[in-house]
Amino acid sequence: MIQLKTIDELRLMRESAQLVSRTLGMLAKEIKPGITTLYLDKLAHDFIKDHGAEPAFLGYGGFPNSLCISPNEQVVHGFPNKEEIKEGDVLSVDCGAILNGYVGDHAYTFEIGEVKPETKKLLKVAKESLYKGIEQCIRGKRIGDISHAIQKHCEKEGYGVVKELVGHGLGKKMHEDPQVPNYGKQGSGKVIKDGLAIAIEPMINLGTEKVKFHNDGWTVTTLDNQPSAHFEHDVCVINGKPVLLSTFKYIYDALGIVSDEEKPFQLDF
Repeated sequence: MIQLKTIDELRLMRESAQLVSRTLGMLAKEIKPGITTLYLDKLAHDFIKDHGAEPAFLGYGGFPNSLCISPNEQVVHGFPNKEEIKEGDVLSVDCGAILNGYVGDHAYTFEIGEVKPETKKLLKVAKESLYKGIEQCIRGKRIGDISHAIQKHCEKEGYGVVKELVGHGLGKKMHEDPQVPNYGKQGSGKVIKDGLAIAIEPMINLGTEKVKFHNDGWTVTTLDNQPSAHFEHDVCVINGKPVLLSTFKYIYDALGIVSDEEKPFQLDF
């Protein structure tokens, strides 16, 4: 059952989401060749704790870390480890925090130094598809409209849209109803209403849409070992329109990126 949120709840959820956004912004300054993903994990853990929150992923279903870090062909749920990040890598960093009893959960795929042009384009299109999905998050439309917009944008470029992993509702729990797939039919699925809060998260592969689930119970890689991109925002519906709870602003400030992509979805509430 979908738990629609009050404005007061959405304000608390925005605080959680914004703490995750600031954590990702802090990490953006640190991500470079030669550092380990375990080092990033410790930085995130301490940053979240220092802000009076708990890392949402730590211990979730037995997950041993505060971040899911998935380089290159890893799609999601990668374990931070002692391997060093290399020039030309792409690194999906997914972060969650529990603040005031509510979960924030969002992700960004970083380029490490000079990345191959085809991989750069994959990241660009995957991130665009996230906003195509957010645009559909309008009262009276359906979840399938979000799914369809993401799928259409990525498949027209020839990319593989991962089917086995989906976005989700968000609130006091990290995964609530509804599921938000990145593929589907327009006009299908649950009706979007005011107070809906969801994590929209396209997971898009350069090659095949097919993935492999590893025996560790977490790691997911592309079947053809080509790169994958993952971008995630927390979004709610207020007055019939999509409103961002999370932001990439802190990442962009750290990386010197100028963008107004979030402007249509910002509301002071």
